[in-house]
Amino acid sequence: MAAVYSIAVVGDWESVMGFRALGLDTYPVTSVEEARKTVHELAKTDCAVIYLTETLAKDMADVLERYKDQLRPAIILIPGREGSFGIGMANIQSAIERAVGADIL
Repeated sequence: MAAVYSIAVVGDWESVMGFRALGLDTYPVTSVEEARKTVHELAKTDCAVIYLTETLAKDMADVLERYKDQLRPAIILIPGREGSFGIGMANIQSAIERAVGADIL
């Protein structure tokens, strides 16, 4: 039988609660330290994808670095209620450059 993986969304309450309607596991946090702890805990479970708001991610470079080359969990940055900081797009561009050896975006 195939493993069943979950998808989580970590961020401020306003940014994550809409994802609950889609059936995703939501983890509203109030600080970077709380987000850091939540991501590490989720990484120990069957969580395959963690959506993380850019607002938190900008202060969690060490966490992003730790998981960037691991198969699971994939950490995908999403804009928070403040809008996008461009961090998510920069991370995608960097991953593509590592994969194909050139900037194709």
